[in-house]
Amino acid sequence: MILAPILAHGLPSPPGIPVPGYLFAWAAAIVLVASFSALGALWREPRLEDAETQRVLRLAVWVQPACGLLGVATFALLVYAGLEGTPVPGRNLAPTFVYVVFWVGLVPVTVLLGDVFSLFNPWRAVGRAVGWLTRRVSDEWIAPPLAYPARLGYWPAVAGLAAFAWLELVYPGRSAPDTVAAAAWVYAAAQLVGMALFGVDAWTRRGDAFSVYFGLFSRLSLVRLRGRDVFVGRPLSAATELPIGAGIVAVLCVMIGTTSFDGLSSTVQWSELAPDLQRAFTSLGVSAHGATELAGTAGLAAMILLVAGIYRMGVSGMRSVDRGFRRDELARRFIHALIPIAAAYVMAHYFTFLVFQGQAMDALVSDPLGHGSDLFGTAHAAIHYSLFSKAAVWYVQVGALVCGHVGGLVLAHDRALAVYQAGRRATRSQYWMLTVMVGFTSLGLFLLASIKR
Repeated sequence: MILAPILAHGLPSPPGIPVPGYLFAWAAAIVLVASFSALGALWREPRLEDAETQRVLRLAVWVQPACGLLGVATFALLVYAGLEGTPVPGRNLAPTFVYVVFWVGLVPVTVLLGDVFSLFNPWRAVGRAVGWLTRRVSDEWIAPPLAYPARLGYWPAVAGLAAFAWLELVYPGRSAPDTVAAAAWVYAAAQLVGMALFGVDAWTRRGDAFSVYFGLFSRLSLVRLRGRDVFVGRPLSAATELPIGAGIVAVLCVMIGTTSFDGLSSTVQWSELAPDLQRAFTSLGVSAHGATELAGTAGLAAMILLVAGIYRMGVSGMRSVDRGFRRDELARRFIHALIPIAAAYVMAHYFTFLVFQGQAMDALVSDPLGHGSDLFGTAHAAIHYSLFSKAAVWYVQVGALVCGHVGGLVLAHDRALAVYQAGRRATRSQYWMLTVMVGFTSLGLFLLASIKR
């Protein structure tokens, strides 16, 4: 079996981009400006707010329990593989499944098919099963759940996403199978505690980091799952129904900022800056190992703050159009426009990671523990790095960035028409959001074009 070692970082774009990166940046900016002009001229009333949906399917009563059981079984297999399988990351199922299939591969699936993760969420399935069993025995055994505090909002999800990103991008032992298994146990335990305190549904909607993460991406899809009913509607329209709460802005800033840091960590600029940061920390008495982690942590935090600052600039500019709205109110009402950008960053920065390292699953499903089994006859499958040409990879990455930012412009313009009502004032408010989109596009292209060759 020939497998590349598992790295939690996305694989960089191949060297030899088809044309200079600055030309792509100018072309992307022109596309965004043209899209903005077209929206102002042709999109004169909200079309996504309160868009109608149509029910197309009702799932059988056994589908959700069966999917939940499969999710629990998969989770158990991953933990077992991480603890009992080979310590070699590239030959153990756990790291590849978590970092490639789950964290990256499920994003495009979610954008296309809706919130698939909610069907297979293992800790949600366990929480519901425990609640069902308890109610069958006696309602007096457990107290009713606490009301979910409004001030808590999405902050548990923010903490969970930031912690996972730190593990994925900063922690030196991130690819070790036993580390992945231990992290999975800790996260599952935290979710079960949250569900026990505030109820399964209330905690899943705002406290479960991965449910929030994939739930946001599902709002870009035309497919919506509500209970057992499957609906279809206009793509992007579900993003306008995003429940606003404390921490929702931070969730999107963490999602975009962590992916941006992943791109930054592969650039020449970071390779020159990181040693200086490490020396600064060692001069304070920190060990070399600790200085490396602190440098990565500082870079990760800086990218999150940069994304937050760019968005804050756009919101402040919008407020100059009409000071009847508070800055925090505008930030929350327009934050859904960053969802397509978050999806674009994932696809652009992790595309090669997904299409190449994802091929390792062929071998790993046959030998999940790395002990030499061959359950499906594919244990010796190899990764084909010639699957995509260098130019094709670059075009996909740039296309994902541009499409994501155009989607963000559409959502922001549609919301501006609903908030400001007057067409001219709504358009003027979005000059600043156009600046934000161009800024995010330029940042994404800079990171892609600045990788170490």
